[in-house]
Amino acid sequence: MSDQRIAGDDLTVWTYDWVPEGPRGRVRDIRLRWALEEAGLDYAVRTVPFEDRGPEHLARQPFGQVPFLEDGDIVMFESGAGLLHLGRKSETLMPRDPRGEAEVTQWLVSALNSVEMVTVPWWFVKVLGAPENPLHDWMMRRFDMLERVLEGREWLAASRFTIADILMADVLRIPNDLGKLENHPALRGYLRRALARPAFERARADQLAHFEAADATRSEDRRTAEEKD
Repeated sequence: MSDQRIAGDDLTVWTYDWVPEGPRGRVRDIRLRWALEEAGLDYAVRTVPFEDRGPEHLARQPFGQVPFLEDGDIVMFESGAGLLHLGRKSETLMPRDPRGEAEVTQWLVSALNSVEMVTVPWWFVKVLGAPENPLHDWMMRRFDMLERVLEGREWLAASRFTIADILMADVLRIPNDLGKLENHPALRGYLRRALARPAFERARADQLAHFEAADATRSEDRRTAEEKD
């Protein structure tokens, strides 16, 4: 395991020590990094091995994934759970009135249960090279429904940016990059607004730098091993 300190150790975001180039900038610890940057909360970044997911990792994340979040003696996995926890720590991320909190919670859960639960399987089918993707029409219907919502508002909940937008925007990034929002101008505008936020830019840059530094470490380790041989 390794550490990256960012202005303190009050909270710890756990991610992989290294990933291939493809998922860089998209590994889901970016959701927690983004929220922490928005809120101005101190945090540390620590890592578990990508290639050897051992018992210490599985004790914190039983599916061998990332991220997981530590806050004192609280340890939790799943990015949505982590975002809700951070939302309760910072009014910047989630309003304190019951109505506002309910709106944020419903839209955060909808990003996972109504949108990402379609977009991720759609992406896997696409990666496998299927000539026709049976999930395409279902995904587009979900985008149509979300488009109607965002035609009339800047952000999803509580009339301001919240953790619901962090999650929904991140869910929409891959479909957008693959051209699947081209007929949804409200979704594209929403995504542009979210990704233009300085906190997202910092979170993405930090994640990219983290994995680039890991490349250098791996290269040095290989050179050392070759010299010993």
